[in-house]
Amino acid sequence: MCTAVIPFMLREAYVPVMTALLVILVLYCVAELLRLRGFTVPFVSAITEAASRKRDENHFVLGPATLAVGVLVTAAFFEPRPAAAGIFALAFGDGLASLVGKCFGRIQIPCSAGKTAAGSIACWVAVFCSSMAVSHRADAAFGLALTGMLIEVFPIKDFDNIFIPVLIATVAQFYFHI
Repeated sequence: MCTAVIPFMLREAYVPVMTALLVILVLYCVAELLRLRGFTVPFVSAITEAASRKRDENHFVLGPATLAVGVLVTAAFFEPRPAAAGIFALAFGDGLASLVGKCFGRIQIPCSAGKTAAGSIACWVAVFCSSMAVSHRADAAFGLALTGMLIEVFPIKDFDNIFIPVLIATVAQFYFHI
């Protein structure tokens, strides 16, 4: 959810923020490769441990890397408002879907690799609210929330960190221009 500050930072210092994200991505990948070879990298290893899931044991933990890629691609290829909508959808929608799904999810959605109705509803609400804050249009917020929820429910593991912001920004670009 810390990703939510990125659109504000991009507005104030686009090139330094994009450069910092790219450097962080590269450093993370190097540290993760070192971890897989048995080396502990201070601070980064702690982040990796916090971000990892059971399926990540003895594998490259993709979550932080795909998160950075999703934000970088979205910020690089979209206008600021659609990019913000996409990044907020990732920060709030995906983040809350995971948290709410783990804490309160009882009803699993078929063919979704364990995604829950509670998590999907939380995603929809979070994307609706954040999109409403960016667009000030209920129709746009509704469409973006529905898109975000549908992407989030697909069993694409950590790659939703790329698909959510990019696809939400794509749809937002359409909504914001009509």
